[in-house]
Amino acid sequence: MLTLIVKFDVKPEQLATFKQALADNKLGSAAEPEMLEMRFFAAKDSPTTIFAYERWASAEAHQAHVNQPYAQALLKLADTALASPFEVMPLNDTDPPPLHEANPRHVQPEDEVFSIFFIFKIKEEYRARLLQQFTTHVAKTRSEEPGNLVFDLYTIDGQDDTLVIYEHWRTESDLWDIHFQQPYAIETGKLLEQAMVGDMQQYLNIVSEF
Repeated sequence: MLTLIVKFDVKPEQLATFKQALADNKLGSAAEPEMLEMRFFAAKDSPTTIFAYERWASAEAHQAHVNQPYAQALLKLADTALASPFEVMPLNDTDPPPLHEANPRHVQPEDEVFSIFFIFKIKEEYRARLLQQFTTHVAKTRSEEPGNLVFDLYTIDGQDDTLVIYEHWRTESDLWDIHFQQPYAIETGKLLEQAMVGDMQQYLNIVSEF
């Protein structure tokens, strides 16, 4: 399986046109049998910053997608609609791996859904310790916090100094008021204070799906 995050920095005057091209791309992709998931999100504090989260059965399936006319139209538009080149992040699973279709939790009508892409730089000497700490952190978040919908930790292929947390919560307070008060989250936070290059705020992307 191939999992990707793609980050787009769109020119404001091109935002509506680019979003429509993304929608056309998603609609066309729905007919591709090896497209497993495609979702688009805009950053709440910067609506022209867009993240795509995609899963494909294989790298070959993704390449076949790129050759489709709706994907080619999106790539052509990107040449003029983006303020900077888009960034493709091929993701690697960590332990425990993402649940995806095996996830027993689903969005309910009353859920507000609070979503985050946390893509952060670390000091490489802390990488092994962080991955070990998150083994417990991820497992306990999924099993002990009913307000959590998705909590996945990824590494980025070819970027040993970067980790990615992709998360969805039923409400915003499930993250700030409950999750961050858990003993394992406090322990992880202390380790991140030592391991992170910079501070959490610069890497935190609170997003809305569209």
